[in-house]
Amino acid sequence: MFFFPLTFLIFLIFVLLLPFLFILAYFNILTLGFEKLGISPQATTFILFSILIGSLINIPLTKKKLVYVQKPYFFGLFRMPKIETQGLFINLGGAIIPTLLSFYFLFLIWRQGFEIGPILIATILMIIISKFLAKIIPGRGILLPAFIPPIFSALFSLILASKFAAPSAFISGVFGTLIGADLLNLGKAQKMGDGFISIGGAGVFDGIFLVGVVSAILAGF
Repeated sequence: MFFFPLTFLIFLIFVLLLPFLFILAYFNILTLGFEKLGISPQATTFILFSILIGSLINIPLTKKKLVYVQKPYFFGLFRMPKIETQGLFINLGGAIIPTLLSFYFLFLIWRQGFEIGPILIATILMIIISKFLAKIIPGRGILLPAFIPPIFSALFSLILASKFAAPSAFISGVFGTLIGADLLNLGKAQKMGDGFISIGGAGVFDGIFLVGVVSAILAGF
């Protein structure tokens, strides 16, 4: 019979459990970070869960229309009939919840006596960057590289507002992405024939969610 050495067995168990340890450590950093921002670990769990679930919910801002279209398939050789929902929507997880959190962080900063000016400057810079990087792709909507907003929002906040870098990164990242990538491109997206437009929805949601994660990590450290 062949017996595994005890040390090898322990090592094997550790390797198998390593992903779970990373997840626990990662989530602990997030909860600690949001706790330093004034949000309890329980509230952090609820917020993250709400943002993820809310990303599936689009609230109509205009009257919804059901349109019968012919979708091309297989290099355009075939066309299949399909009913599409058209109109302007706002995403619950990608726009409404992050915006409410941003206003809450602004209130906390104002109540503690810090100046709002550095955050406004960081937000303006984020709007410019988001506007420059956002691309409108017919049939897919407004797209933005997911990792760009959190990286630049963290960088600007560390430079301009080092005393409250975490909430500044969250606020500038959220508002910069929503305004620069979505709101400033709504007209162009509608002209290009995108019937379904969601503010904070697919295309920019990843960037907004990562902004919150990076902000929490900044606060945790």
